[in-house]
Amino acid sequence: MIDYHQPDTSGHFGRYGGSFVSETLTYAINELREAYARYKDDPAFLAEFHYELAHYVGRPSPIYHAARTSRELGGAQIYLKREDLNHTGAHKVNNVIGQAMLARRMGKPRIIAETGAGQHGVATATICARYGLECVVYMGSEDVKRQSPNVYRMKLLGATVVPVESGSKTLKDALNEAMRDWVAHVDNTFYIIGTVAGPHPYPMMVRDFQSVIGEECLQQMPEMLAAQGIATRQPDAVVACVGGGSNAMGIFYPYIPFENTRLIGVEAAGEGLDSGKHSASLQRGSSGVLHGNRTYVLQDANGQITETHSISAGLDYPGVGPEHAWLKDTGRAEYVGATDAEALAAFHHLCRAEGIIPALESSHAMAYAMKLAKTMRPDQSILVNLSGRGDKDIGTVADLDGVEFYDRPSMRGHVVKGAPTAGDKA
Repeated sequence: MIDYHQPDTSGHFGRYGGSFVSETLTYAINELREAYARYKDDPAFLAEFHYELAHYVGRPSPIYHAARTSRELGGAQIYLKREDLNHTGAHKVNNVIGQAMLARRMGKPRIIAETGAGQHGVATATICARYGLECVVYMGSEDVKRQSPNVYRMKLLGATVVPVESGSKTLKDALNEAMRDWVAHVDNTFYIIGTVAGPHPYPMMVRDFQSVIGEECLQQMPEMLAAQGIATRQPDAVVACVGGGSNAMGIFYPYIPFENTRLIGVEAAGEGLDSGKHSASLQRGSSGVLHGNRTYVLQDANGQITETHSISAGLDYPGVGPEHAWLKDTGRAEYVGATDAEALAAFHHLCRAEGIIPALESSHAMAYAMKLAKTMRPDQSILVNLSGRGDKDIGTVADLDGVEFYDRPSMRGHVVKGAPTAGDKA
C-alpha cells in the first residue's frame, strides 16, 4: 500500500497548489480555511453531510456491469460507477452540499458559482433552493448556447444566470467573473467552486467531499468482481475524464494507496493533441498559475493562457487541479486523451448497447476504457466513473450528427416536422 499524505499544511501538492490570490481575497480565503478545518472532522457536520447524500442525493450510487459492451469487446470487464443517477444528474452535487453546509455555518446567505456544462450550476441552484440561499451562477455565453437545457433548469430553481461575454466565453472566463464578484462581496458571499482547482483549501476540500465516490467503490467492487468469478477484490484500472478534475479525484483519491490499480485520467484531445484545438493541460501544458493555484496550464511562450476546444463544455478548461499535476509528475496516475470523434462514438455506443445516455464529459472516459479493454484479459476489470448523464448534451450531439433538434433557437416558432399542432385532432 502506498503511504499518501497530500497536500501539506500550506496547501501544496509538491510544487503545485498553494494560494495565489489578491490581498482583497486573503481574508475570505483564510476565513474559509479556518471554517473547513473546524468542521471537516466534526461529527455533527459529517452526520448531516452523509444524511443529505443518502436521503436527498440518493447515495450510494450503484456500480453497473456493462456486460454487453464487455462481451462485444472481448477483453476486460467494464464497470460503470453511476454518478449520473444522483439527484441533479452528476457527481457535482456531492461537493455542493458540503460547501453549502459550510456557507450556512459561516453566515453567508449569498452563493456564487461558475459552471461550464451546467451540471455544477444546476447542483448549486438546487441546493440553494433547498437551503433558502441566494444563488448567482456565471456561465460563458458559448456554454449558455450549447447547454440551454441546464440554463433553464437553473432559472427554474431560482438562480440568476449571468452569461459571460469576455475571452473565449467558456468555463475559464466564467471562473474569472465569479472571482471578481467574490472580491466585491466578500462579507456576505460564499464562492462554491465546482472543481479541484482554485486557491487552497478548495482543491483539498472539493476532493474530500467528492471522495465519497471512491469510498463507495472500495466497498462495492469486491462483490461485483466476485459475481463474475474474478479473483481480485479491486479493479485493475480506474478511468475518469479530467477537465478541472473533480470527478476523477473523487474516485482516484481512495484508490491511491492501492498500487495494483492503475489510475487513468482522460483529457479532451479535441481535434487531436497536435492540432492546437484541445483541452489537454496535463499532456500539452506547462507549469503556471491560474485561478489561484500553481498547476499545469495551456499557455503560450509569453505565459498567456491559450484558448481551448472540446465538444464537452465541462472539459473545455485550460488548467487542471494541482493534485492531478502532482499525480502525473510522481507517476501514480496516467493521463491520456480522447478526441471529439472518439467521445461521440462512445456516447452513441452507450446509448445503443447499454441503454445509458452519458454526458459528453463521461464519454471521453468511456472511449478510452473501450480501447484499453481490448488490450486486457476477460478476467481483468476496468472501473469507469460515469460522472453525469447526457440529457444536457442532446442538442450538441444532434448538431454534430446533422440532425434537426426541436429546441434549437432557429426552430422556435416553427412546427417540428411530424409533430401534432394545436389544430390536430387528438
